[in-house]
Amino acid sequence: MSELAEQIIKRFTSLEAERGTWETHWTEIADRVLPRYSDTFFKPTSEQTKGEKRTEKMIDSTAGLALERFSAAMESMLTPRTQKWHRLKPSDDSLARDRDVKLWFEAATNELFRQRYATKANYASQQHEVYMGLGAFGTAIMFTDFHDQGGLRYTATNLKEILFEMNHQGLVDTSYRKYSLSARQMVQRVEVGRWDSVPDEVTKAVEKTPEKRFEIIHCIRPRIEVEPGRLDDRGKPWVSYYIAVQGRHELSQGGFDTFPYQISRYVTGPGEKYGRSPAMFVLPSIKVLNEQKKTLLTQGHRAVAPVLLSHDDGILDTFSMAPGSMNPGGVSAEGRALVHALPVGNLAAGQELMDMERQVINDGFLVSLFQILVDTPTMTATEVLERAREKGALLSPTMGRQQSEMLGPMIEREVDVLLKQGLLPPMPELLIEAQGEFEVEYDSPLSRSQRAEEASGWLRTLEAAIAYANTTQDLSVLDQFDSDVIYQQLAEINAVPASWMRDPAAIQQLREGRAQQQQQQQLLEAAPAAAGVMKALN
Repeated sequence: MSELAEQIIKRFTSLEAERGTWETHWTEIADRVLPRYSDTFFKPTSEQTKGEKRTEKMIDSTAGLALERFSAAMESMLTPRTQKWHRLKPSDDSLARDRDVKLWFEAATNELFRQRYATKANYASQQHEVYMGLGAFGTAIMFTDFHDQGGLRYTATNLKEILFEMNHQGLVDTSYRKYSLSARQMVQRVEVGRWDSVPDEVTKAVEKTPEKRFEIIHCIRPRIEVEPGRLDDRGKPWVSYYIAVQGRHELSQGGFDTFPYQISRYVTGPGEKYGRSPAMFVLPSIKVLNEQKKTLLTQGHRAVAPVLLSHDDGILDTFSMAPGSMNPGGVSAEGRALVHALPVGNLAAGQELMDMERQVINDGFLVSLFQILVDTPTMTATEVLERAREKGALLSPTMGRQQSEMLGPMIEREVDVLLKQGLLPPMPELLIEAQGEFEVEYDSPLSRSQRAEEASGWLRTLEAAIAYANTTQDLSVLDQFDSDVIYQQLAEINAVPASWMRDPAAIQQLREGRAQQQQQQQLLEAAPAAAGVMKALN
């Protein structure tokens, strides 16, 4: 038994007890919105029945479909698979104009996307799971690490496995993940150098019951004393522990230069560290819709196969509903029906009430807003933003939070992993001197729409200045504009590759050559006139 292992297990147990209320909430949502997660928060993995039905409490599918659309729309607007949705650039503006630096960041961005969307990385599917968890539970987790064969590997971690803590600035800096591995899998991690050792009981189980599972806790927290300059784990700002719960055995100790978990919240309440989701906002409507659906189904069944009412005169036998059947006594001698259907409720009114609740659910998952942005690709950025203006106020905080809590830390982690594996090109000397610091500039469809509107404002100002100059013949107003800066900014907004742009030295040489040509042309044009003057003087 390890004292460190005992300490970590005790802290995990304490944090687990604190979030019991959240798990009850998550289970209720899973039952009605994401049933494949149903019963996973309270049942250990070993006790879960694989393949069992989990849709019994999900009478209406509106919420589940809205969640799928929410996830797909978040991906298409923030991290589309077919586009480069971000760029890397130097933090120091003075380096941004250096051609070698710009070319390095362009090459690094291209390699990052290639590694991220490689088959073995599994990023696309895992990011979709992250958005699904975000929409359902309000908290989503991605684990970014290196692949055993080189490159990147992504894992969307089940919320039930993760407990975390925040620092004084409200940033997640400590995580505890509890999961299970088979004895064979644990030994494999030792074989590839991930762990130092496994308990004796695991080694014995490999021989007899290799699929027997053991619980593991992976703890990552800030290192109290970092020794700068050291290349081993003591020089890394985060310390990592793998603990075997059975036997309180420390499996390994390591470290990270960047926090490997990206934990994002949709929104948070005051004093809460777990996020609240669109599903939580519309849970009352989801419950009401389910009950309305059950009632409408019952009434619809009665409308199709109505309850029959008849007078008990002792003559009429059991009424037959079989096709072609004859029911003597069903009418009087005068032809008046003696059997009547029991009236049912107003089905149209019930359907209208259900449609109202469906609209609330779709609005809660931002389906209506995303529909505007996704289904109108031919519209200009201005038109899109104008149509989405009213609801766009809900979108900006959501996207901003995902960039700051999920995407930004993930990209920082990716660059760290790829640099350590030597998969990025060598840095130019200027960038090395700047310690390789970089920033992320997002270029998703939503970001481009917003930046295109910014560029449109610049261009409208420039057009107004040109119109004024043409009208007044006063060209001094154009002196306000630096054409080089304008076109550089527009090139960045429109994601023009750095390799397409000339080096400043080449631009200067080109302009000097053009100026010389113009001067020579002027001299040639002036030569005949000068010759005439000389002739007249002679």
